[in-house]
Amino acid sequence: MTTPAFTPRVFSGIQPSGGLTLGNYLGAIKRFVSMQDEAYETIYCMVDLHAITVWQDPADLARNTRELAAGFIASGISPEKSILINQSQVPEHAQLGWIFNCVARMGWMKRMTQFKDKAGKNAEAASLGLFGYPALMAADILIYHATHVPVGEDQKQHLELTRDIATKFNHDYGVDFFPLTEPVIEGAATRVMSLRDGSKKMSKSDPSDASRINMTDDADAIAKKIRKAKTDPDALPSEAAGLAERPEARNLVNIYAALNDQTVDQVLAEVGGQQFGTFKPLLAELAVAKLSPISEEMARLMADTAEIDRILARGADQAREIAAPILQKTYEIVGMVR
Repeated sequence: MTTPAFTPRVFSGIQPSGGLTLGNYLGAIKRFVSMQDEAYETIYCMVDLHAITVWQDPADLARNTRELAAGFIASGISPEKSILINQSQVPEHAQLGWIFNCVARMGWMKRMTQFKDKAGKNAEAASLGLFGYPALMAADILIYHATHVPVGEDQKQHLELTRDIATKFNHDYGVDFFPLTEPVIEGAATRVMSLRDGSKKMSKSDPSDASRINMTDDADAIAKKIRKAKTDPDALPSEAAGLAERPEARNLVNIYAALNDQTVDQVLAEVGGQQFGTFKPLLAELAVAKLSPISEEMARLMADTAEIDRILARGADQAREIAAPILQKTYEIVGMVR
């Protein structure tokens, strides 16, 4: 059987659960922006169906969805270069998701470490959606025959499941219909850590606002948080190996490198030997220069949510032009009478 040639296409999404952070920007959105100018079609998504696998206040969900869209646009994701969508506005996601619920195996789902982390000790009280959402994630990707997905390390297991579902579907029905999507994991700061504890991921759920830089923070707040970020008393090393047992130092250097499009070694070649009293102002200046224009543009967009809604509606129409024929062909393969 001849392997089909799939259009190089990128899909990725972020949950609109509130509080877009520097970790989201450096770990995902900045890479989304750069991929617009590479040899891919790009589709980026506010995955609100995933967000409701845990309780969301309806008013907050609506606002958070628009704020995330504003963050995407303000960061440089262009509606003219990329398709920007809200997941629930493209029903083909959920329709293919049900078919994949019937392809995926219970044992596969039980191995998903993120379910165990999010469900906690009382897994019996978790929603069925939380247990099964990796199958919907597979549908998000494969409804567009996406060939590449930029993901963080914590989502790599889910992309492996997507490949398993595609493989099983193709095998069960004797087709080469769904691609085996490739992960794209790269960059100096794909995993940004807390400013207060370098061993923990930067998170919007951390009770300390000082632990993170929010993409809505103004210039003063950004600079203040960096000045107060936890460090150690030693000077910066001249090579990356010297950061191995220094999580806070490594985190700040990673952030600088990612913001300035450098490698860690390039940064350390410039700042090695400096104390943090010298390095932090440099990082604060860089962060303000890169991030405050984004926060200002987000504020402008959130003052006119009708503009955001128009962009998402147009994106949904564009997305459905790709998704609807793929879903129709899936139904035909499965044997569903249309």
